[in-house]
Order: sequence, then C-alpha cells, then structure tokens
Amino acid sequence: QVQVVESGGGSVQAGGSLRLSCAASGYTYNRKCMAWFRQAPGKEREGVATIYSVGSSTYYADSVEGRFTISQDNAKNTVYLQMNSLEPEETAMYYCAARLGSANSCPTEYSRYPYWGQGTQVTVSS
Repeated sequence: QVQVVESGGGSVQAGGSLRLSCAASGYTYNRKCMAWFRQAPGKEREGVATIYSVGSSTYYADSVEGRFTISQDNAKNTVYLQMNSLEPEETAMYYCAARLGSANSCPTEYSRYPYWGQGTQVTVSS
C-alpha cells in the first residue's frame, strides 16, 4: 500500500524560509509524479510544484516561481520543497501527493493524484 508522509511545516515570519519533506513508500515503480499542493481555509486546493522521478522535470505555479524549489532524492524516495521569501497569504496546509507510472508531464490537477499525505501546516506571520 502506497504511503505518503509529509514533514517540515511550522511557523515563520514573512520573508523567511521552510523546507518540507515528503517520503513515499509501498510501491516498486521507479517512474512517478510527485506534487505539492496547498489549501488555505475557505479556498480551493492549488498545485504548487511537481516533479517527475526520471529526469527531474519540474513545474511551478506562477505564484511561487523563483522562490520555491522542488527536488528529490530517489534513493530515499523523498521529495523536498524549499520555500523562500514566504508571504503571509501562503499560510496553508501543504500536501504531498503521488501518482505512479510514466508521464510525459506531471499533472497539476489534484484529482489526478490518488495518493496523499496527511498534510503539514505552514503559517507565515506578517
């Protein structure tokens, strides 16, 4: 059974940084898409970044481009999200999601990901 576990959330002041980690287990595929989503209270879940396991192609939402970096350590089956210059409006629950199998590009719609972590809270104070 595929399991996805996030860690690394917390509280930070505006302009600060956090690094989230996501460990995936319970599968044998070496081709997969991993993604970070976030959801603030009263708002829809939005895609933040994706990464493909082979070749490490990435995608970033326009709102985080240049400030966030998604990376992976395939030996550890772990994906990271380095978040810099955080803004108060980025306060949200951050979720990691996995989609197994080959892909020309990783989807950004949350409905395309069958495996989810429990989420980790990120709070940015002004």
